[in-house]
Amino acid sequence: MNELDAAGIRDASLRASYERCKRLNAEHGKTYYLATLLLPPRKRPYVHSLYGFARYADEIVDDLSSTLSDQEKADWLGSWGDEILADLRRGRSHDPVGRALVDTVRTWEIPLEHFEAFLHSMRMDLTVRDYATYDALFEYVYGSAAVIGLQMVPILEPTSPEAYDRAMDLGVAFQLANFIRDVGEDLERGRVYLPLDELAEHGVSRDDLERRVATPAIKAALAAQIARVRMLEERSRPGIAMLSPDAQPCIEAARVLYCGIVDEVEKIDYEVFDRRATVPLRRRLAVAGPAWARAVRARRRGRHAA
Repeated sequence: MNELDAAGIRDASLRASYERCKRLNAEHGKTYYLATLLLPPRKRPYVHSLYGFARYADEIVDDLSSTLSDQEKADWLGSWGDEILADLRRGRSHDPVGRALVDTVRTWEIPLEHFEAFLHSMRMDLTVRDYATYDALFEYVYGSAAVIGLQMVPILEPTSPEAYDRAMDLGVAFQLANFIRDVGEDLERGRVYLPLDELAEHGVSRDDLERRVATPAIKAALAAQIARVRMLEERSRPGIAMLSPDAQPCIEAARVLYCGIVDEVEKIDYEVFDRRATVPLRRRLAVAGPAWARAVRARRRGRHAA
């Protein structure tokens, strides 16, 4: 059955909006998109809409080929973001991405404050170039990653309020893993997402990162950041069992693959300036196959119970 039909989404313009969000998900988040296929069809469109919104805003900020200045991007993002927030408050939207987002928020009663926090972090990306401490970085990470987990949880039908805290842990772990992998790419954009005081504990400054040479000191600093990712990942794991059984294979696969990025950083000996750490296809297939089988069994059990 078509995902939109399974979700009961009939309106033509609304379907077009969900399809656009799905394309954004497929084009810009391939691993994440594949993980959503492990969800029941009736839930997938809603996840696509959340990712489509986040990806669209992030593209405004990060599009290196754009001729817009940071101020022009800030103005554009501010105008678009304010319009989306107003649409969420009024319960309807004519924006090609916002239409599906409004429907998702209303269907699953997702708090508006999560989208306000996300847009705040996107605006920070246009003005903040580095972060003195982890607490300062967390202000950004909360809006760029933790709230994504909080937005998702209602769709995944939690069985315990604690699932929200554990989803935050997992979202932050994903983001920090990306920061470690993307040190070189982020420098190209003029940004450093590693706490400067923690780098300094290993004798590393921003100037050292700018030289783009993985010295022993930089490798030690990255290893310390990886330890935090693994701590958060471990703390998040009980939360997966607090989700609907038919949602658990998706999040478990995402956990293994996204947090596995730091394993790949270690395998390339922290040479993040001239190599991109990626989870190999064989590893993705090894995770996806069993996860798909678990997802199918969970859906069958759900149908039998119903």
